[in-house]
Amino acid sequence: MQAERETDLRTVTQMDRSRRPVFVMGCHRSGTNLLYDTLLSAGGFAVYRGYTPIYKMLIPRFGSPENSGNRTRLVETWLRSKGYRRSGLTAKEIRAKLLDECHTGGDFIRIIMNDIARSQNAHRWAIYDPDNVLYVPQVKADLPEALFIHIIRDGRDIALSLKKMEGFKPLPWNIGSSRDLLATAAYWEWMVRKGQAHGRKIPEDYIEIRYEDLVSKPQETLATLSRFLDHELDYDRIQQAGLGRLRVTNSSFREEVAHSQINPMQRWKERLSPEQVAALEALVGDCLQELGYALTAPPEKRIPGLREKWVRAFYPALLETKLWLKTKTPLGKFANLSVLELSDNVPETSVAE
Repeated sequence: MQAERETDLRTVTQMDRSRRPVFVMGCHRSGTNLLYDTLLSAGGFAVYRGYTPIYKMLIPRFGSPENSGNRTRLVETWLRSKGYRRSGLTAKEIRAKLLDECHTGGDFIRIIMNDIARSQNAHRWAIYDPDNVLYVPQVKADLPEALFIHIIRDGRDIALSLKKMEGFKPLPWNIGSSRDLLATAAYWEWMVRKGQAHGRKIPEDYIEIRYEDLVSKPQETLATLSRFLDHELDYDRIQQAGLGRLRVTNSSFREEVAHSQINPMQRWKERLSPEQVAALEALVGDCLQELGYALTAPPEKRIPGLREKWVRAFYPALLETKLWLKTKTPLGKFANLSVLELSDNVPETSVAE
């Protein structure tokens, strides 16, 4: 088996770049849905609107698919999910392939997506899951051919949006307080930093784009992505196809968008008080500036107080601990999200775009 896997790795790393799989990722609410639908609308990619949370949920819950018992439980759970039903695959055939050939999380994704692409006569595929930003090393170890697009959005807009839809759950004593907004911003910075740290180790196969550039300078941004992916991303064709979020907004402010042409960028300027902006910039201002976002609060207002220092110290440590428990210990099945997220009664992702 080892010799066979080494042969597979040599083969996939020589794969033509225009056929290599693409992972779209980033902090929730950063525009990952929009970016994914942009790629699908360009043509050439298999169109799949399902969810395959192998690293985030299935392996932590059931264990490595290298073990046949784990693999059986993992596969049977996925076959009961909306993600499977959206694949268009036949249960008998895909079950047999997964049970026979799936030994890693990468095998699971590759088997499913290759069959979907084959059924659609598509020459490559892309996977959407914001949380893959946390699992780049695992993905890259299992799928050496993978390319990663990390989309980043202004953390002040992320904090505002996630707080509005309760997409990030701070500690109970923070909910409804000003710390709620700060905790969400700390989560955004942690996600961004994790993705960047992973990306620095694979610079040829990782790229960052800003949501604001995709919206305000789409042709220029698409040209950059086209070169990275070796895939034609024609703006006019994408607009004409208009799949998914290119046609129907998924904004957390969708009620307002439906009745106006509200700019999706910098909503925080209208909805956050000067005091809230100053607190956010005191907490994550350095990260914002490194990413090219201008700060607006006066320097004297951006000095971190006890509240900001506590959030900065506590939440990244908490998030790191939960990720470690999820990926490195048997407690992952408890630290992880419930597999019930895969059922019909729950949206495709824990936090929609």
